[in-house]
Amino acid sequence: MRFSPRLLGPFVGAISKKLEHYSQFQPSPLTIQQYLDFGRTGTATTSYVFLKNELLVRLSNIMQEISLLPPTLLDMPSSKMVASWYQDSFEELLEFEARDPTSETMNRFNDKVQSILKRHSHVVETMAEGLIELRDRNGVDIASEKGIQYFLDRFYINRISIRMLQNQHLVVFGNVLPESPRHVGCIDPACDVESVVHDAFENARFLCDRYYMVSPAMKLEMFNTIDKDRPISIVAVPSHLYHIMFELFKNAMRATIEFHGVDDDLPMVKARVVLGAEDLSIKISDRGGGVSRTILDRLFNYMYSTAPPPTRDGSQAPLAGYGYGLPLSRLYARYFLGDLFLVSMEGYGTDACIYMKAIPVEANELLPIYSTSSRRNLTMAAQVPDWSNTVPGQGNRPVSH
Repeated sequence: MRFSPRLLGPFVGAISKKLEHYSQFQPSPLTIQQYLDFGRTGTATTSYVFLKNELLVRLSNIMQEISLLPPTLLDMPSSKMVASWYQDSFEELLEFEARDPTSETMNRFNDKVQSILKRHSHVVETMAEGLIELRDRNGVDIASEKGIQYFLDRFYINRISIRMLQNQHLVVFGNVLPESPRHVGCIDPACDVESVVHDAFENARFLCDRYYMVSPAMKLEMFNTIDKDRPISIVAVPSHLYHIMFELFKNAMRATIEFHGVDDDLPMVKARVVLGAEDLSIKISDRGGGVSRTILDRLFNYMYSTAPPPTRDGSQAPLAGYGYGLPLSRLYARYFLGDLFLVSMEGYGTDACIYMKAIPVEANELLPIYSTSSRRNLTMAAQVPDWSNTVPGQGNRPVSH
C-alpha cells in the first residue's frame, strides 16, 4: 500500500514522500540471542547505521496505520497530540538519514534517541485519553471499536519493539547505565523473578494504600521444577515482567477491597510462580468476587474498564480506569513469546495466568514486531545492516550487504 494525500491523514507536508518511501519496507525482526550477542560484541558504529534506518521504517509503518484510524478518533485532542509526537520524531530522525557515523554524529544521534524516548513516554496514557474523549463526545459503534482494538494491539507492540531497540542501544552504546553489571543492555540474562514479583507487589500495595487506606497481603509460592534448590531466573527484560505483575496486583487488590470492604479482614492475594523446562508460569489469584463470562470477554478491550474514568487533573497516578492495563500487559507477555489469560468464578474471585518462555540464552525465535502481509516484502539490504541475518553462535553482529 502506498500513501496518498487522502490516506496521509495527520501526516502531511515535506515528510510525506519520506513516509511513503520508508513505509514500503518491512521492519527487521530480531531474536533475544541477537540482542544479547550484539550487546556483548557489537560496535556503536554498526548499531548506529542499523538503527537510524530501522527506526524510520518502524515509525513510518505505524504512522500509516494511525492515518487509517476513524476520523472521529483522529480529531480528538489527545489523538492529535500522539500523531504530532510521531511526526516530530520521524522528522528529527531524518536528519541522520544520510549522515556518516562520525563520533560527533553518533553522540548527537544518542541525544536525539533519548529525547524521543522521553517524548513518547506517555503515549499509552494519552492515546487512552483520546479513546475517553471519543467515547464521551461521539460514542463508538461496534465496527469502529473492533477496528480500533485491532489497531491498538499493533500500535502498542510496535511501540514496545521500538523502545526495546532504543533502550538497548542507549544502554550499550550511550550514556544510560545498566540496572546491574549483569545486564546486557536492558536484558537481564538471569532475571530474579521473585525479586520482580515482590517489587511489583509492594509498589501496587503502596498505590492501593493511598486510595483505600488498606491493602491485602500476598502469599507467594515459588516452584523450580528444573532445580528445586535454586531460585527461579530467566532471560528477560525486568521492566516488562514488572509491568505485567504490577498491573495484575493492582487489579487483584482493587477487586478484593471493593468486594469485601475496607473494614473486613481481607483475604490474601496469592501468587504462584513455577519454572518448567519451556515455560515460566505465574498465577495471581484473588477473592475479589470475580466477574461474569460476559464481562470477562471484554476485559482485554481497550475501550472497556470496570473502574470509573480516572480524574484527569494530574493530582495522582490512577489505580485503574483507563482500560489499557490488562490488554497492554498481555502484549508485554506476547512480546516475549508468552501469553496472559483470565479465569474467573463469578461471586468468588479471578485467576490471572501468565506464561512466558523460559528462554535459554541460545534462543533464536524472532520477537514480534509490527508488520503486515499486505505490503511488499522488501528489505533494506542495500542500506541497512540486517540483524535478522546474523549467525547464532558466531558473535551475531549485524551484517552489511
